[in-house]
Amino acid sequence: MLPVIYSDDFLLHKTGMLHPERPERLSAIANALLAAPWAAQIEWQLPTPVARRDRELFCAIKKVHAQRYIKEVEHLAKGGGGYLDGDTPISAESYDVALLAASAWLDGVDRVVANGEQAFVLARPPGHHAESDRAMGFCVFSNAAIAAHYALEHQGINRVAILDWDVHHGNGTQSLVENSRQIAYCSLHQSPCYPGTGDADEHGAYDNVLNIPLYPGSGIAEYLSAFESQVMPFLSKFEPDLLIVSAGYDANAADPLASITLAPSDYGTFTGYCLQITRRIVFGLEGGYALKDLAESVVATIDRCLN
Repeated sequence: MLPVIYSDDFLLHKTGMLHPERPERLSAIANALLAAPWAAQIEWQLPTPVARRDRELFCAIKKVHAQRYIKEVEHLAKGGGGYLDGDTPISAESYDVALLAASAWLDGVDRVVANGEQAFVLARPPGHHAESDRAMGFCVFSNAAIAAHYALEHQGINRVAILDWDVHHGNGTQSLVENSRQIAYCSLHQSPCYPGTGDADEHGAYDNVLNIPLYPGSGIAEYLSAFESQVMPFLSKFEPDLLIVSAGYDANAADPLASITLAPSDYGTFTGYCLQITRRIVFGLEGGYALKDLAESVVATIDRCLN
C-alpha cells in the first residue's frame, strides 16, 4: 500500500478562472489514480487537521518563515483574499488551506519515517518558490523546506535530501536549506526561465547544493545524462536518511509554462533513480499545468513505486 495524503479541502484555495494553478489539477490527478489498475493499493489518507497539530505545525512553519509573513497571509485571506505577489492570488480560505497543505507534508514525513516506504502528498498550494518573508510563483508556504527541517527532529533522521524536478528552480527551498549541513538540495530546471535563479556555480554553505540548469528544448536524453553524471553521485555521496521530492510535472512537453520536452512516463524513470538512493521518499506535488499529462505523470511516479 502507498499512502496518498489528500483532502477535498485543498480545492478551496481559489486562484481565479484563468489561473494555471487551479483546483482542477488535483481533481485530474485523483481521478487518474482512482482509475489506475493498482488503485486498490493506494491508501487515501486525510491530512492531520491544523487544530490537532497546532503548536507543532506552527513551530515547523516558523523555522523557515518570518512571523510577519505568516500574519500577512492570514490577514489577506481573512479580509477576503487578494494577491500576495503578482502571480500568487489567494482567496478567503487560502490561509487555512495552505496550513493544511503544510500539515500534509509533515504527515508524509511521519508515514515514511514510520514505514520505511514512500508516500505521495497530493496538496496545494505548492511551495518551492516561497521565501522566508514573501510568496512567489503561486507558492505560499515552502512545504519541502518545512518538511525537511521537521524530518530532522525524528529519531534516526540525520540527513535529508531534497530533489526538485519541477521545471522551475526552487529558489525558496534553496534559500531556506542551503545553510544547513544536514540538508542537501538538488534541482534540475529550465534556464533561462522563471524565477531566474539556480545557477550551476551555487553550492551552498556546505557544498550541499547542486543546480543543473537545462536549456529550453531539453528532453529525456539531457535528463538521463544529468541523473547519471550529477544527480546520482551527489545524492549518493550525501547518503540521505530521507529523500523529499519536490514533484513538479511542468517539464512535460505539453505544459504551457515552460519549454522542456519530457513525457509523463519519464517521471517513472526518475522515480526509479530515487529508489536507488533510498526507499524512504516523500513525494510532494509542486507544479504541472497540462492536466492530462500532469495526471499521467503522477500515475507514472506511483506506478514505479508499486512495481
